[in-house]
Amino acid sequence: MTRYLLAIDQGTTSSRAIVFSQDGHAVASAQKEFPQHFPQDGWVEHDPDEIWSSTLSVCREAIERANVDVLDIAGIGITNQRETTIIWDRETGDPIYNAVVWQDRRTADVCKSLRQQGFEEEVVQKTGLLIDPYFSATKISWILDHVDGARAKAEQGQLAFGTVDSFLLWKLTGGKSHKTDATNASRTSLFNIHTQQWDEALLKAFNVPREILPEVLDSSDDFGCCEADLLGAEVPIYGIAGDQQAALIGQACFQPGMAKSTYGTGCFLMLNTGDKPVRSENRLLTTVAYRLDGKATYAVEGSIFIAGAAIQWLRDGLKLIGCASEAEALAFEAGSDNPVYLVPAFTGLGAPYWDPHARGAIHGLTRDTGIADIVTAGLQSVCYQTKDLVRAMQNDGASYKALRVDGGMVVNNWLVQFLADILNVTVDRPKITETTALGAAYLAGLKAGLYKDLEEISALWACEQRFEPNMQPDKRERLYSGWLDAVERVR
Repeated sequence: MTRYLLAIDQGTTSSRAIVFSQDGHAVASAQKEFPQHFPQDGWVEHDPDEIWSSTLSVCREAIERANVDVLDIAGIGITNQRETTIIWDRETGDPIYNAVVWQDRRTADVCKSLRQQGFEEEVVQKTGLLIDPYFSATKISWILDHVDGARAKAEQGQLAFGTVDSFLLWKLTGGKSHKTDATNASRTSLFNIHTQQWDEALLKAFNVPREILPEVLDSSDDFGCCEADLLGAEVPIYGIAGDQQAALIGQACFQPGMAKSTYGTGCFLMLNTGDKPVRSENRLLTTVAYRLDGKATYAVEGSIFIAGAAIQWLRDGLKLIGCASEAEALAFEAGSDNPVYLVPAFTGLGAPYWDPHARGAIHGLTRDTGIADIVTAGLQSVCYQTKDLVRAMQNDGASYKALRVDGGMVVNNWLVQFLADILNVTVDRPKITETTALGAAYLAGLKAGLYKDLEEISALWACEQRFEPNMQPDKRERLYSGWLDAVERVR
């Protein structure tokens, strides 16, 4: 009997479901965009009910398109936009406020105050994270302080907090499971990555009541069962991982020194460091890559807030292009020697700058600058930001000769070639670029017994195209220097 896996990939701008066969091939998929809400400058919210309804809708659609019996689905894997914070009523299941998205900067002043109090060193030591609005802890506290009666209800155990995985799990199981996995827990600023426990001192410092927190399980574990009335039959939920960790798994980066970079709404470069957490001296993050059989594997990560979102802005905000795929032809037209720089600091700058107050700008405009130059600058900004991360990792002593890339943007050959050129490393694009969903499927498949170990999963990875660097060193240096200058101007 053929067995399948259903991956839920709940992202920042869309929800997607993919039915995978056991050999890692996508049988069918469905995707649905949902609205972004920007109540104030630097604030980003989602409606949790839209997250849920779009997720359920794409799951049903993907299963229907795959034409498979729900009983042949061995397990569900969930991967999610990380750090995005939802608090809901345990009795009704209703959210008490919109989801506060990972990009949201409303708690910048709170974070600044905590840093001034000298608290950051303890946070870095215990969590591997910096104090920044990006992470969940200050978002939780903000919601509890700004919704009438919420803090009292939370302390009485009437409310539940979760990142998006926990919220979807709660909905799928009809409120039976309030759980998360170690990768998502490690992005809250409340979880000690060394003890693998919620940390009392951190809870106190961030003013978060323990009563609202989910139980933390391995990334491949028994999270509960999807209720029969949702998909037509009960299906076990066997895997959960935050989107970037899921992509690392989907890219089979299981050995220390292996690295992947994912290009979706943001860009996230992650390097496997094995069973020991490595502390960055260059403002990168130390995080849990995955936890299997109670044993954590760690990674160093650099986070860029705006990657594909810059192209989305060029499409929807400036209306310079009709669809994202037009960017590639325009970049071939403009060429890589582009004097225009777009710094997409729409919600501040991520690693290694961590500047929540920076704002976006376009530099180098002249009378003959055209649409092709600005769109190309948008693509190049993604590569320049990746180089910022690579340089920080190299300064931390990391080295690698190849980078595995994935995400919606890497179908663009011009972008991937420029990435190889500006980084001066080999870039490998796998046959399956939707590796985030694939990683979630693999985690579910491990628990379901479809794969016996990580080696079996590694054997399924295949390279579709390899991009070798061929840019002259002086040109590379000149282009990147222009980028660094443009970044300094927006800080």
